[in-house]
Amino acid sequence: MDSQALHSAPAAAMPEVVDQVALARLYGEPLFALPQDLYIPPDALEVFLEAFEGPLDLLLYLIRKQNFNILDIPMLDVTRQYLGYVEEIRSRNLELAAEYLLMAAMLIEIKSRMLLPPKKVEGTPEEQDPRAELVRRLLEYEQIKLAAQQLGRLPQYGRDFLKAQVYIEQSLQPRFPDVEAADLQQAWRDILRRAKLVQHHTITREALSVREYMGMVLKALQGRRFIEFEALFQPEKGSTVLVVTFIALLELAKETLIEITQAEAFAPIYVRLAYTPT
Repeated sequence: MDSQALHSAPAAAMPEVVDQVALARLYGEPLFALPQDLYIPPDALEVFLEAFEGPLDLLLYLIRKQNFNILDIPMLDVTRQYLGYVEEIRSRNLELAAEYLLMAAMLIEIKSRMLLPPKKVEGTPEEQDPRAELVRRLLEYEQIKLAAQQLGRLPQYGRDFLKAQVYIEQSLQPRFPDVEAADLQQAWRDILRRAKLVQHHTITREALSVREYMGMVLKALQGRRFIEFEALFQPEKGSTVLVVTFIALLELAKETLIEITQAEAFAPIYVRLAYTPT
């Protein structure tokens, strides 16, 4: 390999621009010049000097900027400046300009009403100013805006300050509380109360004969014309005996051995032996 080839090989590997600093890095590679086909949207370099939150905000800005009296608004100057701003944003963002156009129509209407002869309203001694409603809305909006600014200046957690959190590791031996005799007594009472809640109940089955109680009912009715229905039951013997006695009465009535009668509605119920013709 000759000397000319040795000198030309390193030169081909070097970038075309050696003395300049790279403008940026693209995928890790230095970029010494901007691409010729790079497209930058026009709105990317747009600078907004003033930002407004709505038509009232813009109108209030124009009035305060010119030091106009808000109670005596010069509609011609304000409307001209307002329309200039609306025309500017309409050429860039038609959707954003919709609500501003509505306010512009309101300003033009107020100005036209001021040029017409005043119209008296019945019941009012003075003539009504066409700007009165607009002034009222502007004053209310300004009060709300000032109140919002005052609230925004208050310190907020996470924005103006953070809660200090300090973790301290302690290697001391834990100290357990002392146990008194009263604490042991209370713990024992709790154990006894829980034991009563989970104790088992023993249920015994009492053998009762319906036929036996049928005989007892017939024996009670012997030699008597009738007995009141409630007198045949013995509540002191428990609900089981009451149920068996009632079943015995039903069986006797089914076999037509007794009669259950009532003179009228809600009258006492009586039980008697069935009549058997001789």
